Amino acid sequence: MNQQNSRFSRAWAFVIGVCVSVLVVGAASAADGPVKLQTLRGVDVSVNDPVGEGTRFGPDTPVLPRDFVQQPPLIPHTIEGYLISKEFNKCMDCHSWARSKEANATKISITHFKTREGAEMSSVSPQRYFCNQCHVSQTDSKPLVGNTFKPGAGLR
Repeated sequence: MNQQNSRFSRAWAFVIGVCVSVLVVGAASAADGPVKLQTLRGVDVSVNDPVGEGTRFGPDTPVLPRDFVQQPPLIPHTIEGYLISKEFNKCMDCHSWARSKEANATKISITHFKTREGAEMSSVSPQRYFCNQCHVSQTDSKPLVGNTFKPGAGLR
């Protein structure tokens, strides 16, 4: 058997070993009852209620400062219950170019109307449509780990 076939055989033996281990552990876990999930802060998470007690949305605040260049703006209000799907985006009720002035909200950036290659589009790019990929709401919670981060010099 040549060296390449030997590596291939060892790789498959490893994969099969991992699969058997997962099955054995899974069977043992199933016998113990349902798995309990917890957040990093130790709050139980229910599969039926993914938001649960572990999520606390902060109160509305003035626009929040940015900590580094090109940081997506933070969301200074609750988004609890906001629907963002292929068919509808609740954020656009206030942040679209047509409604931002009336809603007294920040309008979305022109960059949200461009493709990866920089071509302009007439509507929001699919890459920018799901706001929570980049923009996050703030909560009043203690950090999970220590942090000594300082904002970039250009933003002081």
